Order: sequence, then structure tokens, then C-alpha cells
Amino acid sequence: MDSKGNASRTKGYKKGIDLDAGRRRRDDTRIQLRKNKRQEGLQKRRAMGAQKEESAITSTGSSFIATGSLTTIPASDVKSYGVSDIPSLMAKLQNEAPSKDELLDAIRGFRKMLSQEKNPPVQEVLQSGVLPLLVQFLTIDGSDELTYKIHFESAWALTNIASTDYTHTVVEVGAIPTLVQLLMSGSPDVREQSAWCLGNIAGDSPEFRDIVLRNGGMAPLLQNIANPASDSLLGNVVWALSNFCRGKPQPDLHLVAPALPSISHLLTTHATHKDAIMDACWALSYLSDGDEERIQAVVDAGIVPKIVNLLEDPSSSIIIPIVRLLGNIVSGNDIQTQAVIDAGTLKHVRALLAHEKKSVRKETCWLLSNIAAGTKAQIDTLLGNSTIVQKVVYLAQNDEWEVKKESVWVLSNIATGGKDDHIKMIIDHNAIDALCDILQVGDAKICIVALDALDQILQLGTRFSMDLTGIVDECDGLDTIERLQEHENAEVYNKAVAIIEKFFGVEDEADENLVPNNDGETFSFGLPTLNKATDISSEPQSQQPLQPFNFSV
Repeated sequence: MDSKGNASRTKGYKKGIDLDAGRRRRDDTRIQLRKNKRQEGLQKRRAMGAQKEESAITSTGSSFIATGSLTTIPASDVKSYGVSDIPSLMAKLQNEAPSKDELLDAIRGFRKMLSQEKNPPVQEVLQSGVLPLLVQFLTIDGSDELTYKIHFESAWALTNIASTDYTHTVVEVGAIPTLVQLLMSGSPDVREQSAWCLGNIAGDSPEFRDIVLRNGGMAPLLQNIANPASDSLLGNVVWALSNFCRGKPQPDLHLVAPALPSISHLLTTHATHKDAIMDACWALSYLSDGDEERIQAVVDAGIVPKIVNLLEDPSSSIIIPIVRLLGNIVSGNDIQTQAVIDAGTLKHVRALLAHEKKSVRKETCWLLSNIAAGTKAQIDTLLGNSTIVQKVVYLAQNDEWEVKKESVWVLSNIATGGKDDHIKMIIDHNAIDALCDILQVGDAKICIVALDALDQILQLGTRFSMDLTGIVDECDGLDTIERLQEHENAEVYNKAVAIIEKFFGVEDEADENLVPNNDGETFSFGLPTLNKATDISSEPQSQQPLQPFNFSV
């Protein structure tokens, strides 16, 4: 069955909401996610001087799979540079026939200025006119050590400019095609620095990201992932890859899909390289964030079981993108959701719901809410471990707002899309209390979600003669629902009114001309107990027999 037909079938299972409302993709939480960029790593990074200050390039020949590392710069080469040195440095670069040594010395001077930890003089450097020269020096022919050093220092300087608000100047001067070519340099350090610079450019905006991709940046980057010369190079090229895949609007799938086999291989062969694995997981989360075609590309690459196995690692830096990736996949169709379930994700959920990081708990609840919007068989599997429901209800009542909200979505999707047994299970775990509590926050969207769930729960109570209205009243739910009749949102108001009329409505009032019964000593009138909407202090009518009103004669 195709995905479209599968989605239609799933919609038929819903009682209160359909698939489109129950399953939620990233657009629903996009604004909040933008506030959490620090958790995803920086989009752009500056290459600081301390990291490579005492290193220079060793000639590695023309072989692509080069080995070797940066050699130590002589102790005499420790001069620092400032804005006052710009004129003399430019003079060296503009000589009619400068030697490579002179070029290297001047380029390194600019690079050192741009590598300052605080307030690098980027604007002053750009105003000097050196930027086009740096790009030009990237094209100097040769495979000797000195040429590689010039390439390296030029790319490093460009990397630091691209890490600032002046990224556009690097793009406008035409650096991208040359940097892409240098991803195939005979020097692994030049390849690494070029990847770093391209990663900064791609991380600046979707527009620049697409320019990098259209200039063929993906294929040579993937070659470096397949044959990394060092752990440092691997870490930087995978980070660059994550920036090639991120951003809205998303890159064309055909431009980024070739990365999936490389990432799948990476997850197996470099599992101990935590930074590379983390950035690979972020790349996958970006690739899977979208329609079912994107999700299916990730599933078809055989990545899901490998990703789920990584949940054994308690490191939150890896867990956050993994849970987000899995949540993206279960926002797709039923078959894609089943792939996540079959990989054994649910056995890790209890630990994830108890994770110290709020973002992990939140993302896990979002994942569960999308599973709960699946088929009844998938809800069966979800509820197979009752501790999951217990923890979700607990979070809905006791965690921070963002986690509470996602927890309520889990309960609501079970109530509106599950079988009667499913609804009874969440009732047994105090879901009514949690749903009534969340109504007090007044947030229109989550109130609607909670009211839909309560409506389905109370319908079940009616069908099975269960006194669920009494439970709602005991946890002050009726008071809260009545107050929602004053809510400014029309949908909240209408749902609140409908619930009160349907489940707490007034019984037929007693006949005013009713003749009292006379037992010889007293008259008694059979009067019905006031309903909830009239007298909220009374007990539920289903528990109270009619009480006679007596007076002496």
C-alpha cells in the first residue's frame, strides 16, 4: 500500500482528530527550536589562533588520501599582528614579484589578526582590499610544502571572515568554487580548512548553502568522510556536512541525499568519534525534517536501527539530535513510524523521559505523541509498557511548561485515536487529573487538545456507565471548564460549552404542581439532586438517589 493510501487508512481510525492534527511535524515547534541553537552546535565557527598557532603544513604529495600532520613552526615565528601592520603587509602582497616566502609571511599576518579571540579587526582587514588577494592565493599552482602553506593560511583567513557577519563578502568575491576544488587538495590540512570555510558559508543562510551545493561541494566533502586523513579532518568535514543539510527552506533532496550512505557508513566505522557522530545525527535530523519523501530516504538508507543503538550512550549531546531525528521519522506515515518502533526505540523511552535535560524529555514526548497518532496497533505497542504512561502523566503534571505541553499531546492522541481499552488505561493512570490541570494555563491551543481528550474520555464514561464526571469534578476540572466559557478563543469556548451541556447538563426540573406524599406525619416532595453546572458542591448524580424533602405537619 502506498503512503498516501496508508495515511488515508490511518485517518479513518481517528475518533476526534485526524492524522494531520494528531501527527505533528517540525513546523509546529519551529519558533521554539530556533531558540535552542546552542544545543545544536554553532552554525559558524572561527578558527582560533591557539588551536593551530604552532603548526604548519607538511608536504604530502598529490595523493588524495594523504597522511601526516602539521609540523611545528620555529619558535621565532611567534610575532603578533595588529591593525597598524596592515599597510606593511599589503605592501608585501602587492610587490610586483613577491616570493612565496614573502607571500606566506604577509598572509599569515592577516590570518593572525583575524584569529584574535576578542574583537578581530575584520572590517579593517576588508577595507585594506586584501580579500580578493586571499582568494587569488588559493589558486597558486604547486604541490610543494610552501604552496600548501599559502593555501592553508589563505583558507584559514577566509574561514574567520566567513564566521562573522561579513560572510557575504567571501561569497561575493567568488571564493566558493576555489574552496570546493581545494577539498581535493593533496594536503589534508588544506582540505580540512577549506571544508571549515565552506561550512561557515553554508551555515550563514540557505541562499549561501545552496550556492555551495550547486558548485559541487557535496561530492568531494563525502570523499573526505569516506577516507579521512585524521580525526580532526573527519570532525570538521562532518560538521560542514551538517551545515550543508540544515536551514529553511530545505536544500533540494537530490543535492543532499547522496550524503545518506556516507553517514550510514560513518555511524558504523567511526562510532567512537563522538563529535563526528553528533554532527552526523544533526545532519540526519535536518534531512528527515520534512515530507514523507525525505523521511523515506533516511529509512531506506538503513540508518534507523543504527541510530536507535546509539541511545545506549548517555551523552545528551548525541541523544538530543537522535531523539529529534526519530521524532521526525514518526511524523511520517504508519510504515515509517513502524520502522522506528521495530528498531526497539520504546525500550529506551523510560530513561529518556527521566533524562536530566529538559530538551530530551520534551523531544521524547513529541516523539511519543506522533506514535500515539498512529494505528491502534502502534498505540497497543506504546502502551505495552505501563511505566511509559505513568511517566507521561507525571510529566504532564510536574514538569516545565514545554514538557507538559508535549505530554498532554501524547494523552490526547491516545484518547482521540485509541480503542476503549487504551482510554481506560490512561484513565487508570490519572490522565483526567493531568488534562484538567493543563486547562488552567489558558493557552488556547493546548486547551483545545486537552478538551478534545476529555470529551472522548467522558464519552467512554457514558458508554460504560462510569462516573468519570465525578473524577473531573473532584480535580476541579468542572470549575476550570466553566471558566473556559469566558475564554477569548471561540473554539475553546465552544468546546467547553459543549462538554458542559453534554456531560454536566441540567436534568428536567421537577413539576411545580407535584402533589406531596402524605405518610401521616410528614409531607415529602421527590426533588432531583441539582446537577453539577447548578451546584458544583453536590455529588455526581449517578452516585446520589433522590432525596425526599420533609417537613412536619
